[in-house]
Amino acid sequence: MPSDPEPTDEGWVYVPTSALPDTHSYTDLGNVTVDGETFAARRRDGGSTHLDSIHYDWISGPNDGYGFSTVGISGQISREQQVADIRDFLAGIDPATGYLSYP
Repeated sequence: MPSDPEPTDEGWVYVPTSALPDTHSYTDLGNVTVDGETFAARRRDGGSTHLDSIHYDWISGPNDGYGFSTVGISGQISREQQVADIRDFLAGIDPATGYLSYP
């Protein structure tokens, strides 16, 4: 499955879900619905060698396994920040393909 070759902003990585590491090392944060689109959110504690991250699987999207991750999260992430992150992601989606578009 294609993924976007470069992040759109520092701390952002866009990848298909299948490219993520073992899902058993994540904490389920539940579903987040924004502007009619639903994402499953998971948090990964990076421990001493990796950055903490939040992974969003776009479960209502047109492309199975597509989503994005935010990296470098510290502390708790608010629902408002999750909504803002998801809206930023959705703003970059090409409606014709369902994937991020680059200018």
